[in-house]
Amino acid sequence: MPPREEKVTRFRFSWHDVVSGKNPTSITIVKGAASTSSFGKVQMIDNVLTEGPELTSKQVGRCQGFYASAAQQDPGLLMDMNVVFTAGRYNGSTLSIMGRNPVLHKVREMPVVGGSGAFRSRMARGYALLRTHLIDNATFDVTVQYDVVVVHQ
Repeated sequence: MPPREEKVTRFRFSWHDVVSGKNPTSITIVKGAASTSSFGKVQMIDNVLTEGPELTSKQVGRCQGFYASAAQQDPGLLMDMNVVFTAGRYNGSTLSIMGRNPVLHKVREMPVVGGSGAFRSRMARGYALLRTHLIDNATFDVTVQYDVVVVHQ
């Protein structure tokens, strides 16, 4: 079979890391070191993804996985996540994002390393640009804008 032409698909969504309240979407599963970098701390996540930065915006998916403080000197996270689409054209499909997130940088880049469903046989690859939208200083809940570019067949 001849190879199919490659397409570029772009997504923008907001990622809500809720550590507070009765139903957090991010929980600590390993405490880590008692230092400013929290080296070794691991969070398991099932974060809501929405169209806009407000948690009340239309939900488009979930981000399931974990992130861990992997740097001793600066706040740098190892993140391994599956973006699970629950609405729209890609409902039921996933994208896998894995890489380093230097959280204090204004813009962070992480690779898209694969996918499933609509992206399984299409050899999904690409990148995500992350920008912190909001950090709630009272609760430590965080909203991050994700701009994702995926190349696939």
